[in-house]
Amino acid sequence: MPDSSYRAIGILDSGVGGLTVFQELIRQLPHEKIVYFGDTARMPYGPRSDEEVRRFALQIIEFLQNQEIKMVVVACNTATAAGLSHYRAHCDIPVVGVIEPGVRAALAYTKSGRIGVIGTAGTIRSSAYQKALQEARPGLLHIIARSCPLFVLLVENDLVETPEAEKVAQEYLAPFKEAAIDTLILGCTHYPLMSGLIQRTVGPEVKLVNSAEEIARDVKDILTRQELHNPLQCADPGYRFFVSGNPYSFKEIASKMLRRRIEAYQVIL
Repeated sequence: MPDSSYRAIGILDSGVGGLTVFQELIRQLPHEKIVYFGDTARMPYGPRSDEEVRRFALQIIEFLQNQEIKMVVVACNTATAAGLSHYRAHCDIPVVGVIEPGVRAALAYTKSGRIGVIGTAGTIRSSAYQKALQEARPGLLHIIARSCPLFVLLVENDLVETPEAEKVAQEYLAPFKEAAIDTLILGCTHYPLMSGLIQRTVGPEVKLVNSAEEIARDVKDILTRQELHNPLQCADPGYRFFVSGNPYSFKEIASKMLRRRIEAYQVIL
């Protein structure tokens, strides 16, 4: 691919959750161009079948490849669990997902071996985190996993700081407190956007694992190994945002979250 180092990093997510990955990428890789696609018209992905999620993800990847990208970051745990190897087979550029980095971080943090995993119904149903953790340390971990589907809707509708959100968090997270976990994997990129509420609910002694930091390190390593870093050291390399749904609600939430004014454009896939 000629001049591929000048190309952008492509991020796909079901909605605004992947912006946590975007934030971390621009922190660790400030000179890289980024193209973001949020599939807001078809979110949430959690209740959907793996086949359907894979189909959506491949449609987005095809769109992103037409935007001159050099790698794909699948910033959605559900889409990662549904078929990361499937996406890699359809791409001639690097494709990375969020599960492996999250597992690696959780194993580094835990002292007791009691690890919690929260995610969408699809992610938890896939057992992707549970399997990866157990394969890393067979028989040495106690893992408790639960889907928290309403968390995504709370984030997408900007309702995190409400009494209703607190009530939902108490209900979802009670089993983790009872299990005395010391590490909790936020197995959905939406969840870091409500990490304050989650931390208050499970207690300060529990380490929350945010895959965004870890996946940004993976991206940086791949760019270094493959000599794909953008050689232009400009302060504003350029960021583009696309959504499949209403661009105005996405733009409002994203601008507030990123603390910068952004434009988002609707694309019908």
